Amino acid sequence: MLPFRRYMVDVGGRHMHVMETGEGLPVVLMHGNPSWGFLNRRIATALTADPLRIIMPDLIGLGMSDKPTDPAEHTLERHIGWMRALLEALDIERCVMAVQDWGGAIGVGALASSRVRAGLVVMNTALTPPRPGFRPTAFHRFARLPVVSDVAFRLLGFPQIGMRFTQGDRTSIRGDVARAYTYPLWRLRDNAAPLALARMVPNDFDHPSIEPLRRCQAWIERFDGPAAIVWGDRDPVLGRLRTWMEKLFPNAPVTRTDAGHFLQEEVPGEIASAVRDVARRLTG
Repeated sequence: MLPFRRYMVDVGGRHMHVMETGEGLPVVLMHGNPSWGFLNRRIATALTADPLRIIMPDLIGLGMSDKPTDPAEHTLERHIGWMRALLEALDIERCVMAVQDWGGAIGVGALASSRVRAGLVVMNTALTPPRPGFRPTAFHRFARLPVVSDVAFRLLGFPQIGMRFTQGDRTSIRGDVARAYTYPLWRLRDNAAPLALARMVPNDFDHPSIEPLRRCQAWIERFDGPAAIVWGDRDPVLGRLRTWMEKLFPNAPVTRTDAGHFLQEEVPGEIASAVRDVARRLTG
C-alpha cells in the first residue's frame, strides 16, 4: 500500500484520483502516458520532511481515475480542462508544478487558463507546438498505424509492458514496480487512454492539439516565475528536446542526468532538490 492519503475529485463529469501527503505549499507532481501518480511516489517520499503539500493526481483514463471508453474524449483541451478543475477544486492559488511527458502540456495548459501563481520543475516533456519540419518519433508514428497499433495498445498492453526500455537503467522498472503500471490498464474496457494519448501528439499543424500547445507557449513566453529543469538525457522519446527547454526557460538551472523517460524512477533525489529550490524562490 502507498503511504499517502487518497481521494477522488469531481472534475466536471469525470472523477480524478489523487494521492496526497504533507502540509504547506502545494506541489503538484504531474505524470504522463501511460503511467499514474505511482510514478511520483519516490519524489513525495524524499520531500516528507519539507513543509510541502505533495499532490499526485492521476490523469483521466490512467491510474485509478475514471477511464472513458470512447477514445474521442481524450483531447488536449479536455485534459487541460480536467486539470484546471482539479486546481480549482483543491483551492490552489500558488504551487510548484513538476511536469513530465503529457503532464507538461496538460499542467501548463491548466496554469495558463487559471490565476494560479506557479513555479515549474520541467522534466522530459514537450510544452509547445512542434517546430517547422518536425517528424514524429517512431513511437508516435507506430501509434497511427491502422489495426497494428490497436492490437498492440489495446490487446497486448503496449506501451506499459515496455516502459523499462525507455530507461537509462532498465532495472528501474521491473517486478512489482512494472506490475504497478500494468495493473490499472489490464482490462480492455479500461485501456483506451494510452493509444488515445499517443495519438494526441500532433502529426501535422492541423492537429487539434496545436492550438492548446500554442497557448502553452504563449504563457511560457510571459512566465516570470521560478523554474528548474531536470532532464533524462537517455530518453529515446523526448530526450532531444532538452536544448529547446533550455531556450524556453533561459534562467532555469539545468540538472542533466543519465536517466531515461520515466526519470522519476531513476533520479527522485535530483527532482526533489529542484522542487525545494523552486519552492524557496517562489515563497521568497
